[in-house]
Amino acid sequence: MEAVVDPVLGVPRSRWAVFGPIACGCAVAAAAAYVAAVDPNAPGAHLPACPLYQMTGLWCPGCGLTRAAHALLNGRLGAAFGYNLLFPLFFGGIVFAWLAWLRHTLGRRVLVHVARLPLWTPYALGAFVLLFGVVRNLPGFQALRP
Repeated sequence: MEAVVDPVLGVPRSRWAVFGPIACGCAVAAAAAYVAAVDPNAPGAHLPACPLYQMTGLWCPGCGLTRAAHALLNGRLGAAFGYNLLFPLFFGGIVFAWLAWLRHTLGRRVLVHVARLPLWTPYALGAFVLLFGVVRNLPGFQALRP
């Protein structure tokens, strides 16, 4: 049986490679089920706290994402936006990256629309996320804090 050659790397690709994204997807689904069942705001929730906030008292751009996921998975969309305004960007990025990984392991193109984006797009998104992290710590912007 001949191995399929990876079009990007030019090396043979194992048929077992698809189990990486599948296993990762199952792990994320199990973590999501746990976050949906366990309220992060409850004492003894056994969910990790943000290390940056624990050490410095500053809110990072990702602070509140676990609580936003819990609210979203329990049907409270407004509360999810209250915990972290950028949760659609973060969760959409995770889904997009996983789909791109899965498509790549299956030997398919990684979403043609991405190739049409300007090269500066990821830098602009990164700068926007960092700016959000700075602004949510400024006085007068308490509404952006989780």
